[in-house]
Amino acid sequence: MISVARLCRYPVKGLNAEDLAEVSLTAGAGLPEDRRFAIAHGSTRFEGDGPAWKPKDSFLTLKRSERLARLRADYDAASGMLTVHRDGKQVARGNLTEPLGRQLINQFLAAFLGDEARGAPKIVTAPAVSFTDTRENYVSLINLASAADIERVVRRPVDPLRFRGNIYLDGAAPWREASWPGRKLRIGGATMRVVDAIGRCAATNVDPATGARDLNIPKALMDGFRHTECGVYAEVIEDGAVKVGCEVELL
Repeated sequence: MISVARLCRYPVKGLNAEDLAEVSLTAGAGLPEDRRFAIAHGSTRFEGDGPAWKPKDSFLTLKRSERLARLRADYDAASGMLTVHRDGKQVARGNLTEPLGRQLINQFLAAFLGDEARGAPKIVTAPAVSFTDTRENYVSLINLASAADIERVVRRPVDPLRFRGNIYLDGAAPWREASWPGRKLRIGGATMRVVDAIGRCAATNVDPATGARDLNIPKALMDGFRHTECGVYAEVIEDGAVKVGCEVELL
């Protein structure tokens, strides 16, 4: 039986995962509060009335700023408060739904990141915008068996959080998800349509626990499997609740 082993959201793009026990999914939407905020480079410009979706290189991510993994951020969705810790000590706190709160976090990030920020970094958010790597609102699924199979190639442990997925699956054969695009899945009470495989970039080279750039995951994927993909994107097509431990059914 395939089941949900872990549910994760990433309230601020580029910062750490937050575990969830349960989530309610809505057709056409991604995971609630996932990538609701992003850290724009000082050089990133938005046209029009406010922030809109942009490609990932418009923002600070682990792809080029691995030191972000040294931070631990706790986000309270009810209040909008983000608390940032480094080495177990609180270093910043601010309400991300308010300009003053975002400015407090911006000031900390500017000092922490220095020249990496390419100017003054800025926390951005906008209604109905999720700053994922795709313009569409998808949920990302990671097969834990595939992540474990990569360990055979690199001969080292591979933390599945390197792939920054929303739903981590247990019980599927390695790389079975490669055959899922175009198929429908029922996960708990929600129904999804798998859209495409997820191509991997240098962000996966960073250990999410330490911030060390210690592996070359895209190269390992190409060397071991002749592709650079791990995980799949899925579109929610029927509302429903998903819980850790619930069953995944291919329809």
